[in-house]
Amino acid sequence: MFNGKKVSKDSPIINTLGSLDEVNSWLGIVGGFTEVQKDLMTLSSILAGAKLTFPLSKTKDLERKIDKLEKLLPKLKGFVIPQGKSAKLHFARSLVRRAERAVVAIPNIQHTNPDTLIYINRLSDYLFMKARES
Repeated sequence: MFNGKKVSKDSPIINTLGSLDEVNSWLGIVGGFTEVQKDLMTLSSILAGAKLTFPLSKTKDLERKIDKLEKLLPKLKGFVIPQGKSAKLHFARSLVRRAERAVVAIPNIQHTNPDTLIYINRLSDYLFMKARES
């Protein structure tokens, strides 16, 4: 941790950092998400105690991309069954959702920049839209 304190391997923060690392690794397999991967590294650093800021513009950028994709894609009329290439993106989305649940479970989360949680939530929506696009 950036504060120099030792933390148990079963602590909520270590669980969260591991979840974000899984997302980052999987996005590396999927490919094409380098900026998101950098954002995840920054978020992990912040959650680990680094005195960094996470710009709201990153979240707004994801929201713009979601809106653009939503305009291009047909309206959903049923459930989406992950298959083929889109399944990799759906898996990434499910990893992001798990990471989001882990962030919420961190004690004293109110001390964390709320923009981190919003970004993670928007990221899962973005990956859902990218999966629909593929």
